[in-house]
Amino acid sequence: MKYLHAMVRVRDLDKSLAFFKDALGLVENRRKDYPEGRYTLVYLGAPENREAEIELTYNYDDEDYGGSRNFGHLAFEVENIYAMCEKLQKLGITINRPPRDGRMAFVRSPDQISIELLQKGNPLPPQEPWQSMQNTGKW
Repeated sequence: MKYLHAMVRVRDLDKSLAFFKDALGLVENRRKDYPEGRYTLVYLGAPENREAEIELTYNYDDEDYGGSRNFGHLAFEVENIYAMCEKLQKLGITINRPPRDGRMAFVRSPDQISIELLQKGNPLPPQEPWQSMQNTGKW
């Protein structure tokens, strides 16, 4: 058995690509457009292991996917959790669960997909402003 990808449906492909590529730093591996089926698939991977992919499915016709958390989350290991959260904040992204412990944080994509960020290796020493930050919204 080989892991291939996790699929998430997105409402605004450009907004989602800005989040996953520009903010998180994922790389687009490939794209498949199916105009006859009225959808586009975009496969993204993390620079250090591009073979483990996220498939963004963009359906041309609007559909309400709901706000359920039954999908769970996507998890990414980062070199410096504080630097990543600072970068995301500067891009206007809410840090729903700040990295108070120097190890873990959660944010949400434009389509409310929960994203877990995990510090590579050992947790970083707790530091402000993260240590005092409260949770915001759902994560």
